[in-house]
Amino acid sequence: MPDAIDLNSDLGESFGAWRVGDDEAMFALVSSANVACGYHAGDPVTMLASARLAVRNEVALGAHPGYGDLVGFGRRALDTSPAEIAAELLAQLGALDGVARAAGTRVRYVKAHGALYHRLVADEWAAHAFIEAVAAYDPALPVLGPPRAALEQAADAAGLRYAREAFVDRGYVADGSLMPRGEPGAVVDDPAAAADRALEIAETGAITADDGSRVELPVDSLCLHGDTPGAVLIALAVRSALERSGIAIEAFA
Repeated sequence: MPDAIDLNSDLGESFGAWRVGDDEAMFALVSSANVACGYHAGDPVTMLASARLAVRNEVALGAHPGYGDLVGFGRRALDTSPAEIAAELLAQLGALDGVARAAGTRVRYVKAHGALYHRLVADEWAAHAFIEAVAAYDPALPVLGPPRAALEQAADAAGLRYAREAFVDRGYVADGSLMPRGEPGAVVDDPAAAADRALEIAETGAITADDGSRVELPVDSLCLHGDTPGAVLIALAVRSALERSGIAIEAFA
């Protein structure tokens, strides 16, 4: 069992008149925040507010770039070329990092969002373009992503630090991928169940898949979605369960 583990969440996803999640509460419960950069969600006002919340709560600020898809919340697969992925990543990373500097902090790591995140699991060309863009911006920036992905291999090849994560509020299938949203069990919105899953992953390095098989998940971080119904209660239950088991919550970056 680890002495400490990172707890991250996708935050800063409000934009314009739309409000998503309770960032004030979530920033107080996590150690790392993956903040939307204006493409799949977020806007300049929300990014600045997120950076200030990160400073106030001593949370590591991560850039959470996605496809340019506000309508689909970045969860629709787009036929974006590797070159476009790299350029759009730089635009998003630079925007959040600039706002962060004004708030007295910096972007500490990068994690892709939604459909782009899933594409980087298997698409080697896209994964290398993503990693090369991060390295060009700042080779000291770690990348957060799933275990055993093309993204991890690309990061290793480029000499970038790669941190592995698992989701405590999502179901897994036997091959280690997430259950498609919309299927029964794909989203875990019961706080007690999410807490049990967090302990299972942290203590055993594995999770039970939908068919009852075991999926190995050697991870450095546990993720919660800020837009999941009851996200604050889930985060509180997960953090409390980990701390009661003697596992401290510490940012990986």
